[in-house]
Amino acid sequence: MNDQRTNLPELSVSEISSLLKRTVEDAFSLVRVRGEISGFKRHSSGHLYFALKDAEAVLDAVCWKGQAARLGVKPEDGLEVVCLGRLTTYAGRSKYQMVVESMELSGEGALLKLLEERKKKLAAEGLFASERKRPLPYLPRVIGVVTSPTGAVIRDILHRLNDRFPCHVLVWPVAVQGEAAAAQVAAAIRGFNAFPPDGAVPRPDLLIVARGGGSIEDLWAFNEEIVVRAAADSAIPLISAVGHETDTTLIDFASDRRAPTPSAAAEMAVPVRLDLVAEVRQKSARLTAAGARLLEERRVQLEWLGRGLPRPERLIEDASQKLDERAERLSNAFPAYLERQQALLGRLGAQLRSPRELIELKAHALDRLSLGLGHGWKSHVQGWENGLERAGGLLETLSHRKVLARGYALVRGAEGALIGQAAQLKPGDSLSIEFHDGHVGARVEGATPAKPRKSPSDGRQGSLI
Repeated sequence: MNDQRTNLPELSVSEISSLLKRTVEDAFSLVRVRGEISGFKRHSSGHLYFALKDAEAVLDAVCWKGQAARLGVKPEDGLEVVCLGRLTTYAGRSKYQMVVESMELSGEGALLKLLEERKKKLAAEGLFASERKRPLPYLPRVIGVVTSPTGAVIRDILHRLNDRFPCHVLVWPVAVQGEAAAAQVAAAIRGFNAFPPDGAVPRPDLLIVARGGGSIEDLWAFNEEIVVRAAADSAIPLISAVGHETDTTLIDFASDRRAPTPSAAAEMAVPVRLDLVAEVRQKSARLTAAGARLLEERRVQLEWLGRGLPRPERLIEDASQKLDERAERLSNAFPAYLERQQALLGRLGAQLRSPRELIELKAHALDRLSLGLGHGWKSHVQGWENGLERAGGLLETLSHRKVLARGYALVRGAEGALIGQAAQLKPGDSLSIEFHDGHVGARVEGATPAKPRKSPSDGRQGSLI
């Protein structure tokens, strides 16, 4: 026994680690492991480190950076997943671990947990707010349907629309299940919204996104963020009709109206044409009856008002009688008026004087006025004559001719200007001399200066002339 132990080959730690690594990798080169993620950590290098656990054991796992970018599930603690990969050992810590190459959710519970987390996130962004929801058009002209073109859903919708109120329907065919479904549904919603209002293809007034029932995995495309955001951003009112009445997807919260089934969505989209026709007929009948009642009420009211009015022939008879009375009174009033005027004229005539008497009175008054006027006029004329004589005597007294009559003369030059000094003249000047009895002409021959007067101081009395 001791020889056997001694004969065993001696291995280094590295050698035994390599043997273990090769053995494990050969035996578990491809495995699928289900477990709950625990201790998840994303390294700065981009590698993912976590553990897969169940009630009995724990398995360390790593996902290298290149594979991590292609995972279909976002790893997080508590998420139950199924990982595909291989087992290997890590000699540095004497442990084994799984190298994950792909990951998917495991079971409905994991999907529901992910759904709840995504719902909370989108609700926090306001995508499910009630104020974002728009009213549906009462009678859309064009309805856009996003669904599979080959399933029973589109037939149910078209049949229900045709029964209720036929209208123009545009179908945008998409996959409603699988990896490409979410992108196609979101593209269809955005595509309908991109139609120009006046383009060759009419722009829908209402959208219906529909799919039949299925499991949560089958309906998962309608829980993807890209679909929910496209529904929330739609400018066209949108009805979601995904699954049966008990199925709920996130597009239901972002749409303007949720229908329990695709057929119910068609019923929400349009009213029943026969109901509209019946309603129109009913309102038309009510309108006719109301008009008849109104006319009857107006007729009765008019009759009631007419009873209070007199008959036209009565009015004419009364007016004729009054006219006759007025004519008779007028014919009697005119002679009486003439008599009153004649009596008044007689009284006034009796008070008047005869024209001869008036003429004699006026003539007598005129004589008195003429007599008084004659005395006054003569007195005024005599006063004017006396004043005129006094003014004439004063004027005669002040006339220069009286001075000339006393021996003075006026000397004027050739231009008629008065000459008052000898110094104004020179030999040869022509003169005109005025006496009191006429004019004579003269010429200056020479001038003799005047002798100065003697001053009174010489003791002799001066001459007055």
